[in-house]
Amino acid sequence: MPINILMPALSPTMEKGNLAKWLKKEGDSVKSGDILAEIETDKATMEVEAVDEGVLAKIVVPEGTADVPVNDVIAVIAEEGEDPKSVQAPASGGAPAAPEPKPETEPVAPQANTTTAGGGEAGHMSYARVDEAPGGTPAPAPAPASAPAAAPSGGRIFASPLAKRIAKEGGLDLSGVQGSGPHGRIIERDVKAALAGGTAKAAPAAAAPAADAMPQKAVPTPPAATAGATMAQGLKLDQVKAMFEKGSYEEVQLDGMRKTIAKRLLESKQTIPHFYLTIDVELDAALAMRGQLNAAAPVKDGKPAYKLSVNDFVIKALALALQRVPNANAVWAEDRILKLKHSDVGVAVAIEGGLFTPVIRKAETKTLSAISAEMKDLAGRARNKRLKPEEYTGGTTAVSNLGMFGIREFAAVINPPHASILAVGAGQQRVVVKDNAPAVVQAMSVTLSCDHRVVDGALGAELLAAFKELIENPMGMLV
Repeated sequence: MPINILMPALSPTMEKGNLAKWLKKEGDSVKSGDILAEIETDKATMEVEAVDEGVLAKIVVPEGTADVPVNDVIAVIAEEGEDPKSVQAPASGGAPAAPEPKPETEPVAPQANTTTAGGGEAGHMSYARVDEAPGGTPAPAPAPASAPAAAPSGGRIFASPLAKRIAKEGGLDLSGVQGSGPHGRIIERDVKAALAGGTAKAAPAAAAPAADAMPQKAVPTPPAATAGATMAQGLKLDQVKAMFEKGSYEEVQLDGMRKTIAKRLLESKQTIPHFYLTIDVELDAALAMRGQLNAAAPVKDGKPAYKLSVNDFVIKALALALQRVPNANAVWAEDRILKLKHSDVGVAVAIEGGLFTPVIRKAETKTLSAISAEMKDLAGRARNKRLKPEEYTGGTTAVSNLGMFGIREFAAVINPPHASILAVGAGQQRVVVKDNAPAVVQAMSVTLSCDHRVVDGALGAELLAAFKELIENPMGMLV
């Protein structure tokens, strides 16, 4: 039976991806472990690895195709003994037609590929068979896909969550939309096409109140409330363009990374109750130790084995502070809090058009030189979009450092599921009072953004106090 190759979900939040390149062509033999194609997401380029053997019978989605929905069929492999030429390409998002379907067989929705992030070689994705039931017995062959009729009034409508949300925002009645997804499921492109074409009917109004219900006096919506709701939803393209003189601007289309950043930051500010704590820390001792350690670095191939930065000290200090204040080393998880055993610290890395937040795992257990080397490797691959999903997801907190740009202090936005993020400002010479006399010190301001559901004010202050103690007495980070 033909084996479907589905568009993989390379991260928990991925909905679509770009099929950048096919490394196999139709008619090529495929063995387990062969690389079939390259998939681009907003964050990285990953390779699709085959786990089944056979012949690549059909390429359903050609290379260069953008915004391919997750779990759509992108290719079909013919097993040993099957004629690849007899395999029919499936309808968009569907399964290949079986040669002799049984009339009594119910259609079976294609199962999502079983993938292990980073499985096999670095950056590869593996695919499980989709023609087997969980117990290992062959699943019944799916019935041939046919164009579904619109859902009858009052009947169940099969649509993806994203399609439902877009339809609701656009006031669209899904019963008049014809689905092109697996087994007639309505997906995002169907809703957008209906909205663009203006052919679908509007969503029905709410049911009228019962005759014996108490009559309610209509209260007009104040103009200010209407304007506020419009601003909350965001201005439409035409509304924004109308505010500027024609020809005075250039339109820049959003790429996948910028769309994801916008979506996640909006989600963060709408769902996470942020509050902010700022403290000043002195850097003289840390800078002195940094100079001594860099001077003592062994030389390899004419270059020092490591070159520590202030940011390396910040990562290490925050990781150890989380161990000293374990209640802050936690994340919000719907109806409970998850307390983490290790300090997994993300670090914001700016790249062209956006940013990555690769994670230093178990940072409290690593030396400053190990953190420095790992951070250089992650930052380099981030700029080339070669990070694996497990390298930039997870973690309990993050560091965002804008000190190199001369920023004195700022408040960063928390990156879910993190419960905090530390915004680091520039190191500057400042005058402080010591022993009742003015003294000049090198200092910087740091601001901790906290998720109030997880980290209360006192707990956040305790975490910052531990961080300050470690930075100002860096010898404690070496033992």
